[in-house]
Amino acid sequence: MSGVGEKVSGTTKTPADFLKSIRGRPVVVKLNSGVDYRGASLSRTLTCLDGYMNIAMEQTEEYVNGQLKNKYGDAFIRGNNVLYISTVNMTVADGA
Repeated sequence: MSGVGEKVSGTTKTPADFLKSIRGRPVVVKLNSGVDYRGASLSRTLTCLDGYMNIAMEQTEEYVNGQLKNKYGDAFIRGNNVLYISTVNMTVADGA
């Protein structure tokens, strides 16, 4: 891997491409502190992401050590606190 992008099926995917592709989708945002912010349904999504990886999410759930601690209408997460962002695979039972 070149570090710039990953070649998949003849196209080059960059981290920026991934970030653009996940807007409006359910995600898990893991913070450096170990806290997760995520959504359990399609309505809980990443709504905005800027060049500093500042994140705006709607209907966000906060998990500490795997246990639900809080639910928020909207959440803003400062980018320098983000360890990773992952998409959530939804099933019919989850509301997909």
